[in-house]
Order: sequence, then C-alpha cells, then structure tokens
Amino acid sequence: MKGGIFILSGAGLSAESGLKTFRAADGLWEDHRVEDVATPEAFARDPHMVQSFYNTRREQAANAVPNPAHRALARLQAEYGAPVYLVTQNVDDLLERGGAREVIHMHGALKNALCASCGHRWAAPMVMDVKDPCPSCSAPATRPDIVWFGEIPYHMEAIQDALEDCELFVSIGTSGVVYPAAGFSQMARQLGIRTMELNLEASGGRFDEIREGPASTVVPDWVDKVLAN
Repeated sequence: MKGGIFILSGAGLSAESGLKTFRAADGLWEDHRVEDVATPEAFARDPHMVQSFYNTRREQAANAVPNPAHRALARLQAEYGAPVYLVTQNVDDLLERGGAREVIHMHGALKNALCASCGHRWAAPMVMDVKDPCPSCSAPATRPDIVWFGEIPYHMEAIQDALEDCELFVSIGTSGVVYPAAGFSQMARQLGIRTMELNLEASGGRFDEIREGPASTVVPDWVDKVLAN
C-alpha cells in the first residue's frame, strides 16, 4: 500500500496566475517594506494602511485564475489513491478554485476576517476597515486573518501529523532554506521520507530530487508521471 504525499507550496505556485511572489529582490513586498504591512506592530501603528494593502491583495487574488499547476495538484489529490496533503503558505484560494478539496492554509487566508479583540473569524468582505464591528463581540478591531511576522503559523500540529503520514515530501514554489520549509524538509529527512523540490530554480535546500522550471509546466508534468505509476 502506497503512502501519502505531503506538498508544501509557496508564492511560486501562484506567480503565473499574476500574483506577485512574496518579496522581490529589492526587499520590498509590492512596493511596501514588510515591516510596514505584515507585522502586528504595523497594524497597531497604522491599521488603515495595512487594511488598504490587504484590500488590494484581496481584489488581486479574487481576479486571479488558477493556473495548470493548481489544477494538476487538485487532480493528484483526487486520483492518487492515498492521502495528498496540500499545505500552503499562500493566502489566496487558487488551489480550492482549481478543484482541491482540502487545503491547509498555514498563513491564513485573504477571504477571512479576524477580530483582534476576541479572536472570532468570519468571511471577509472585499473591502475591510479596522472600524468594522466584529459579528461576535461588536469590537471595532477587524483585521485580516493573516499570519504576520512574529505570529505562530496556523495548524502546526495537523501539519506535523500529515507529514508523518507520508512517504514523499514535495516543496513547490518556495524556498528550501527558509523556515518553515527548511524545517519541514529537515523533518522529512529525519523520518526517512524522500524529498523533492519543484521550483523555478533550485533554492539551495537539501532535496533528494530537484526539478526546475515554471510551476505551470513542471507540476503538471510531475503529476502526470506520478499518476501514470
């Protein structure tokens, strides 16, 4: 009986859908310093700017279309015959719109809102404002349900359980040398799990196999080979 596949995806998976990768070579994230838009301190300092930044990202994600890599992973999950765990660092919902049934969003999701006061979550409107009242406690403390720098990623226990249930770890469109990707691939090696990287170019991480190229090409090709076997 074959074991499961654990897939960790990052910004490179959605880049060909028109969503920019997390941080450009100049150290900026869509023309903003990360410290100004992706930390609890930034939200406390200028919540309106942070909300505006994520409102723009939410609109961009809503207008994006799943690419062949998203659809290929959904097909793998549907047809493989063993668990395929899709764990993503991305905050878009392109995997789901590409047909994936279950996706673990370790960094949250643009489509969700979070009350900074009571922790209640709800479906986010396209345009959010910090003064929007929480549906649960009515506090005007609405923030994006996004994991910022300095915060703990979501679902870490479930992610570890999923990894331990697999025979193959695959990193797609994310660095293999920056945590958590580095930690997951390291854990996989310690567990004797084969590791693979599919990326535009090799990240420098330690993998048993590396395939380079655009996600919309290398991911469907790999999925075809897996399902053919």
